[in-house]
This record gives sequence, C-alpha cells and structure tokens, in this order.
Amino acid sequence: MNIQVSPSPIPNSNAVSLTSMLDRDDYLTGLLNQVTATKTEGWLQELRQSAANWVRHSTIPTTREEEWRFTDLSSLRKVQFNNVDAGNFASLEFDILQEAANSRLVFVNGVFAPELSAVTDLPSGIVVSNLAGLSVIEQQAVQQYLAQAEGAQEVFTALNTAGITDAAVVWVKKNVVVETPIHLVFISVAGKTATISQPRCLVVAESGSQVTLVEEYTNRRGAEEGVYLTNAVTEVWVGDNAEVSHIRVEQEGAEAFHIGKTAIAQARDSRYTCHAITLGAKLSRHNLEILQTGEQTQTTLNGLTIISGKQLSDTHSAIALNYPHGTSDQLHKCIVGDRAHAVFNGKVFVPKLAQLTNASQLNRNLLLSSKARVDTKPQLEITADNVKCAHGATVSQLEDDEIFYLQSRGIDENDARKLLINAFAAEVINQIPIPSLREILLNTVNNLKSLTNE
Repeated sequence: MNIQVSPSPIPNSNAVSLTSMLDRDDYLTGLLNQVTATKTEGWLQELRQSAANWVRHSTIPTTREEEWRFTDLSSLRKVQFNNVDAGNFASLEFDILQEAANSRLVFVNGVFAPELSAVTDLPSGIVVSNLAGLSVIEQQAVQQYLAQAEGAQEVFTALNTAGITDAAVVWVKKNVVVETPIHLVFISVAGKTATISQPRCLVVAESGSQVTLVEEYTNRRGAEEGVYLTNAVTEVWVGDNAEVSHIRVEQEGAEAFHIGKTAIAQARDSRYTCHAITLGAKLSRHNLEILQTGEQTQTTLNGLTIISGKQLSDTHSAIALNYPHGTSDQLHKCIVGDRAHAVFNGKVFVPKLAQLTNASQLNRNLLLSSKARVDTKPQLEITADNVKCAHGATVSQLEDDEIFYLQSRGIDENDARKLLINAFAAEVINQIPIPSLREILLNTVNNLKSLTNE
C-alpha cells in the first residue's frame, strides 16, 4: 500500500495530560477498569495493554487546557458508566439506506449484531467484516494499521484502544472500485444505568481503489432517553491514487455523550472527502485529523452541526499538509438554536516542505436565538513561502428583510424561517453522494421544530 510515516506529523494539540502515580485520575481509572474487564488474546491483548498503561497515567481534559477551553466535561465526570451487553435486538429498527441495503455492518452497544447486518451485495476485492470474523491472514494484515494512526495517545483514543474486543473493518484491494456504499451502523440502547460503548472502525483503501463509506451513530428509536457514552475511533488509510468518500452522521440520544476521533492518512495523489453531520447528543466532540504522507493529495471536509436546547457540540479539525502540491478545502456550518453552544476549531499546518499548497477553510454560523452561542477559531500555521491559503469565519442571524420578503409572497413567518434554515443546511447536505441519505437528512432538518422557535 506504500503508506509512509510523515516526517512532519500533526502537532500534538490534542495531547493527553499526564499525571504522576500519586495524582492518578480516579474517574478515568474507573472507566478504564470497565472497558478492560473483557480480555482478549495475542497481539490484540498486547495492543490493548500498551494503551491501558498510557491511560493509567493520564487525565480527562479540563477547560484549563486550550484544546478543551470551551468544552466542559464536568457533567461527564458526574456519571458512573457501566458496560452493557448488546442483548437480543433482532427486531431493532433503523434507517436502511436503499443503496446499501445489502452492504452494512450493524453494532449494538459496540457489539457486532450479525442478525442485523447484511454483506451479500459486495464485489470481489473488498472485505467488510467485524474483526473477529476475519481470517488469520486478514488479521495479520490488520495489525499493520489498527491503532497506528497519528493521535493514538490522545486520552479518549487510548481509552478506546484499551477496550478493543472487536471492530468494523473495511478493506479495499488494489485498483478495486466499489460502486455500492458501505454502511456502518452503531446503535446505542440505553439501559437502566448509564452505559459506555466504544465503537472502532478501520478502513484501508489500497492504491488505485475507490470506496464510499457511511458511518452512523444513533440510538434506539422509541426507547426512553437514557444516559450513555459513545467513545468512537475511526482510522482511514488512503493509499496512492486511492479515493475515499466518507459520510459521518451522529444523531445520538438527548441525554447521551459522544466523543469521536477520525484519523486519516493520505498517501501520494490520494483523494479524501468527509461529510460530517452532527445532530444529536447532550454533549458531543469530534476530533478530525488528516495527515498527508505524500505529494499532491486532495482533501475536502464538509461539516454541518445542527443543535438546540442546551446541547453542546465541539468540532476540532487538524490538517497537516506536509508535502508539495497538496490541496484542502473545508466548509463547516453550524445552526444553533435555543441555549445551545457550538464550538469550531480548525487548524491547517503548512510547513516549509509543503510548497505550492492550496488550502482554504471557512466556518459559517447561523444563530437562531439571542441566547445561542458559538465559539469559532479557524487557524493557519504556515512556514512555506509559495502557497495559497485562506481562512475565515462568519456569525449571523436570520435577516428580518429575508423573512419579510418570504412573508410578502404568502409564506407565514414560521415556514419562512424554516425555508431559510433548510437552504443554509442544504449547501452541505446536497453534496452527499447518496440520494436516500440526502433525503433522510433533509427531512430530519425540516422536522426539527425547535429550530424555528426563539
């Protein structure tokens, strides 16, 4: 696959806080004990043990740390989480994408659910399986990539690695073009007590391959809202001249906590596109990190956050363009209603070796209430002298004259506000390459009544 470690990795801006043995974080230790209760064997246990050793000397971030300045995890620390079994959920309902009806893996509370999965509509040259279902040879290949991406020593990423017992694996062989989207569904079913699950994904696209991936986090429909934590990690390895289109949808329950890491390594001439949609959870955080490991890569990041009530959603992205002729284009939009709080921090690193880089970054925010809040911080760190880079951020509200114009055409005020909100969101949603998913998301936005109320 010819993916090499970059000589200039992403600066460790999300580095874990280390403590001495005497100042150990007892809460984090309790979480670690929960996720490591189930043992594995061989290389996987060694991998888990190494991560667990790191977590034992770490702390959960606080607002005193710059990277977590606007995201207070004190409400998380008040909850004691327990492991929960997947149980028998053969009749559990979720959105089945028409284009991926027979190319999906489903996990319930982090445990593979074969009765809900279907992988019968796949061409030769692609492996879609849980880790435990791989052959011995395939597992040996996986060892080269699992938990090897940059940022493995961030505290929540290390906690996830320490608890790995299974994972969703998508492996596309050299020069294989997969027309069918792959749908990875992670469903949380809240229990009587607060629970924790730690989904893990590994995607490897070998040189010259192409694949589209939908990664979805949701909760059980119709169930009572419960407290749970989803701590998810996804690693994507994009080989030379390979192309990965990645859609990530987070729509957890109203009382849930969601912390996710997406780590991407892009080799020479590769193309990676991410559409990250954030709609749910009481508190959510997504760390998106892209590491360029060869020349002439193309990176496109589209993000949409829609929150209301007292939700807090934090998106932190970091793009390390370490080689010449790289391009990146990022657009992240936030729609914030009621007393919700959105955070965006996007970094683009362009060192001296990365001449002729072209990078743009824009964060646009729409506040629907006088009490809604957004903290935005786009950043460029450039030491190369022959580049074209730009960044910016806007914060606005719905314009009275726009609403009045629509009202003058016979549309009532509530519908006018909804039309303007939908138009703002559609710029991102309409770029998703899966028609049925676009329709689901547009309908979801259209039915979010709380967004149209002050």
